Amino acid sequence: MSVVIVGGNECMERQYKELCKKYECKAKVYPKTKSNMKSIGQPDLLVLFTNTVSHKMVRCALNAVKGYNIPIVRCHSSSANALKGILEQYAH
Repeated sequence: MSVVIVGGNECMERQYKELCKKYECKAKVYPKTKSNMKSIGQPDLLVLFTNTVSHKMVRCALNAVKGYNIPIVRCHSSSANALKGILEQYAH
């Protein structure tokens, strides 16, 4: 399963990836706006940490996956525990 995480804390990027690895998921993390965000691809799950992300990044991420029927999870908290709860629900 592939997961794209938009937002979150830069210092937590490694922890997000390690947590996804425990659930056998490949993760791409975009804590800041990057020019290559338009090439997100077709992940199995898109996670938006809404507290730490700009509206522009949200729009960019949503436009990148538009039309692919990808589940999108919006979470206010960007903690590892919040991500763990999301992965428990979606990663089978």
